[in-house]
Amino acid sequence: MEFRAILLGILLASSIAGAIAGDPSPVQDFCVADVNSTLFVNGLACKNPKLATAADFFFSGLDKAGDTGNRVGSNVTLVNAARIPGLNTLGISLARIDYAAGGLNPPHTHPRATEILTVVEGSLLVGFVTSNPENRLFLKSLNSGDVFVFPVGLVHFQFNAGKTPVVAIAALSSQNPGVITVANAVFGSKPGIDDDVLTKAFQVHEGVIEDLKAQFK
Repeated sequence: MEFRAILLGILLASSIAGAIAGDPSPVQDFCVADVNSTLFVNGLACKNPKLATAADFFFSGLDKAGDTGNRVGSNVTLVNAARIPGLNTLGISLARIDYAAGGLNPPHTHPRATEILTVVEGSLLVGFVTSNPENRLFLKSLNSGDVFVFPVGLVHFQFNAGKTPVVAIAALSSQNPGVITVANAVFGSKPGIDDDVLTKAFQVHEGVIEDLKAQFK
């Protein structure tokens, strides 16, 4: 895979996501994050703009594959305001997602962002589920160059059903979109959710819940 293909995906996803940014609009040219500030604000505190440099708006390494040697077979390399301080207040972030053969980006949601995903190499099965009471599944097979949108807050996933690795680029309409992986949140919370709650919610016996909790500790 050529880096040029990745770069094309980045530029496409970034330009579209920028148009649907969900964070509050900036009131100045930029607000480079002051990583040493102890102030708690909605976002990150700004450093003196006169001290900003080109390095504050730069990140290198998105051409490198992430480590997919984990139990789900995927890896997300997120480029947000924590990695590019100059993204602070600009309402956008970016991610490279690598999938091993059979790799899954498990069902999750971004509480603060819409996601637009471009497949750079390979094929992916993607989908999202609407809110209650319909819980309608939107499912689509994507090939290289295809684009798919996951609306803000809805549970979604990506699955590599093939036998070769897949690379995708995602743009998100927040400098800090957040991610809630459904299984981790439900079965791996600290402290754990009471078994009586989970057995009733999922309509299974307590042994199943205990097994699931053990996997997500």
